[in-house]
Amino acid sequence: MAKTELLQGTLDMLILRILTSGSQHGWGIAQRIAVLSQDALKVEEGSLYPCLYRMEQKGWVDSEWGQSENNRRAKFYTLTQAGRNQLDRERESWALLCNAIGLVMGPP
Repeated sequence: MAKTELLQGTLDMLILRILTSGSQHGWGIAQRIAVLSQDALKVEEGSLYPCLYRMEQKGWVDSEWGQSENNRRAKFYTLTQAGRNQLDRERESWALLCNAIGLVMGPP
């Protein structure tokens, strides 16, 4: 399957969704997005970590240093209640956007 670029503003939503399953380090988040999208989406470090930092500043995620599965020091991110609330808002907006695009792209 061909790789595709993320739409502006969707990375926050995807990260929040991944973190609903539990605490995860950055590389794990990127890998999970790739797996769930059947490798159609690839999140680069240059986009991922600034996004995680910004989300932490907004209070949507908390972070804590720990050991990864391969015994390396890694920062683990956890979804906060504010992050769950934001994900609900993002899901609602996404559903409206998909519906609107579907209406435009439907039969002529």
